[in-house]
Amino acid sequence: MSRFDEVLNRMNTNSVKWDTKRIFGMDDILPMWVADMDFKAPDEVLNALHARVEHGIFGYTIPGAQTEQAIQNWLKTRHHWEIDTSIITYSPGIVTAISLAIQAYTGPDDKIVVQPPVYYPFFEVAKKHNREVLYNQLLLNNDHCYDIDFDDLEAKLSDPMTKMFILCNPHNPSGRVWRKEELERIGELCIKHDVLIVSDDIHSDLLLFDNHYTPIASINHEIADRTITCIAPSKTFNLAGLQASAVLISNDTLKRKYNAVLQLYGLFTLNTLGTDAMEAAYTHGAKWLDELIDYLQGNILFIEDFLKEHLPELKVMRPEATYLVWLDARYLKKTDKEIKELLLTKGKLGLEPGSKFGENGAGFLRMNIACPRETVEDGLNRLVRALK
Repeated sequence: MSRFDEVLNRMNTNSVKWDTKRIFGMDDILPMWVADMDFKAPDEVLNALHARVEHGIFGYTIPGAQTEQAIQNWLKTRHHWEIDTSIITYSPGIVTAISLAIQAYTGPDDKIVVQPPVYYPFFEVAKKHNREVLYNQLLLNNDHCYDIDFDDLEAKLSDPMTKMFILCNPHNPSGRVWRKEELERIGELCIKHDVLIVSDDIHSDLLLFDNHYTPIASINHEIADRTITCIAPSKTFNLAGLQASAVLISNDTLKRKYNAVLQLYGLFTLNTLGTDAMEAAYTHGAKWLDELIDYLQGNILFIEDFLKEHLPELKVMRPEATYLVWLDARYLKKTDKEIKELLLTKGKLGLEPGSKFGENGAGFLRMNIACPRETVEDGLNRLVRALK
């Protein structure tokens, strides 16, 4: 039995995911929507947290040299990316980091490019800052995988008011891992048109089926000089509630601007427990993560076989990373609202509707499969009951 087969009760823990009455208006829904896992964090992380709690003092905490070295070593050993610790700064979360970057590097009349269907806070946060959002729509190819429309991307980057491009690498919701050649082309276009890159790489540790992740800032100095890379242990080790992320900025001027806005909003340091968890995860979490990836791959293969047998019309886009599965339900010829109603009333199942990620996501569903196989099977049976 895998450690990931253990079914844990998360009810009555103030869980955003499992408080389904507040989210869906019903309390008998199986939640497979928001991106957190139903797995315990690694023992080494729990031990670090226990040690801090036993110490009993939770004063102001600054991530120190050991935390920086843990981040540096993780990137080197896991992703072959060698960084200097001087480029590291922090944020409670990556959405927070993106919001701070928008404040630091753009003005009210500036434009920001995103690539839908994509993690919706990208464009929601930009709009809340009263920035105009330009949509470089991803294109479905014949292999049912997303490609970048580079002609359209250059047209939008060439707008003199475009100041920022927000990249999702690996891509959420599809799980696409962008190839080095694609990232090089993005970097070249952003250099050509003097556009900053904010790269959300939060899913970069969750690589599946031998896919390889390239940090866009690792390609060359010119690209790194205009890139803000956001990473976190939160998705990798299920630590989102501890609020600790790292932001990597090699351009000293950009780093100082970011830190100035960080301090403007009183974000001087990280949560004490989050800092300890991040350091422990990046120092000791590799073996646990390897086991997790094996388990997630098993879940994906199980899903593919199950739906091929029971609901072959529903297309599965196999993720190259993440624990999210992007399902194509356009064959139903129903609106996302109608599909959601079917899922909730007939299946008692909560998934993310595709249109939430952009107009070209309509008819798709995002399913979080970071849960025990037993839960995955329950969710699939509910899905078939709702849609068949």
